[in-house]
Amino acid sequence: MPRSVGQAVSIVGALVIGQAAVEAGFISNAMVIVVAITAISSFALPSVSIALPIRILRFIIMGLAAIFGLLGIIVGFIAIILHLCSLKSFGVPYMTPFAPFITSDQKDNVIRLPRWAMKTRPKTLAKNHIRQE
Repeated sequence: MPRSVGQAVSIVGALVIGQAAVEAGFISNAMVIVVAITAISSFALPSVSIALPIRILRFIIMGLAAIFGLLGIIVGFIAIILHLCSLKSFGVPYMTPFAPFITSDQKDNVIRLPRWAMKTRPKTLAKNHIRQE
């Protein structure tokens, strides 16, 4: 079978097996829905180099969810966010706009302010904090 059709058939097959597992009482309906949503959303990833780490994290989160329920999901996401906050890229924290929270650097994170309001460079990016041109 072609690659795209093969993936779609495998998802349908997994849903049928999931329904049989729910009727047998092995797993809950919610677990089948979560696994189906994560499988379908994996098609939205643009490249294989991004898909592999996300696939591994997906299985870890599903394992935590199966063992600990909602608490496992929350703990897993907190662990991922803590790991991202500890990373640095070229000496700059990976979560720069949010993780080292500096009030003066929050001008361009969620809502972009007018150009005249952004007079200084972010403190974590440059030693020279004068006006940016």
